[in-house]
Amino acid sequence: MRSGARPKALVPYPIDQVPPALAGGVVAVGNFDGLHGGHRALLDLARQEATRRGVPALVLTFEPHPRTVFRPNSPVFRLTPLAAKARLLAALGVDGLVVADFNPALAAMLADAFIREILVGRLGIAGAVVGFNFRFGNMRLGNAALLQAAGARDGFSVTVVDQVCEVSGDPVSSSAIRDDLARGDVAQANAHLGYRWFVVGTVIHGDHRGRELGYPTANIRLSADCRLRHGIYAVRVQRADGTILDGVASYGRRPTFDDGAPLLEVFLFNFSGDLYGEEVAVSFINWIRPELKFASVEALVAAIDRDVEIAKLLLADAGPGTPLDKALTGLA
Repeated sequence: MRSGARPKALVPYPIDQVPPALAGGVVAVGNFDGLHGGHRALLDLARQEATRRGVPALVLTFEPHPRTVFRPNSPVFRLTPLAAKARLLAALGVDGLVVADFNPALAAMLADAFIREILVGRLGIAGAVVGFNFRFGNMRLGNAALLQAAGARDGFSVTVVDQVCEVSGDPVSSSAIRDDLARGDVAQANAHLGYRWFVVGTVIHGDHRGRELGYPTANIRLSADCRLRHGIYAVRVQRADGTILDGVASYGRRPTFDDGAPLLEVFLFNFSGDLYGEEVAVSFINWIRPELKFASVEALVAAIDRDVEIAKLLLADAGPGTPLDKALTGLA
């Protein structure tokens, strides 16, 4: 058990409730799902420009993800739902988070109207930072060039960030990271992200079967769009007070018992307290094995015994992580 600082998160302000203190800032605009290195390149430039001007550095993002709105039967596996994004942006030194409700009306808004009503009218931006492939407005007809022309007309700067690539030369991609997690390859996903992928959720009551097996768990219901591979993982959990606990987690349907709805079940080492109703962040350190159906409860318990020992070894070697991991856990 370690104790870091109490985890911080930005307050996500709806587009029509932005406080005056955040008006007139430099705004990075995008979905930023994952906040990987490509996204952080935009944030770095937004912070630099905001510091130069003496104004806030903001992020304007969209909820729900536009692809989920357009294809509701095939929702996007969100790497960083809003609660996770708010924590990451605070750790990255952003001053404010603004959220636009992505609905049919916003999707139908003309690009010029988006600039005039949202960026200028509601945010009063001093500058915008976008990616090279940024598209916005009805039919995605707005692009970086259109935004630059509007900036020249209306008096705000526009910075366009080129594609960011891995050391291998491949583009940094949220889709590739989703694929990593769908395979259970959290180590590879973490390498691409630049921090350990984590989920934020509230601990709920389960069926208390883990307690009967000698392994009581903290249970968290993840979003229905989560495509993390069902299996066993070495994890670290940060409590609301900043305390960090090591553990082993199962994500899946419990095929030995009921094959029910997917649930994240975390067994914490050397912990006997009550977490019900508490919001925690669970960071995934490494993969251990796939979810399996066992012939008996005794075989399941023996497997859990092995999982615990493997998780302890993996976590002992893991260290505190990257500078961003340390900032997230208050250990920087």
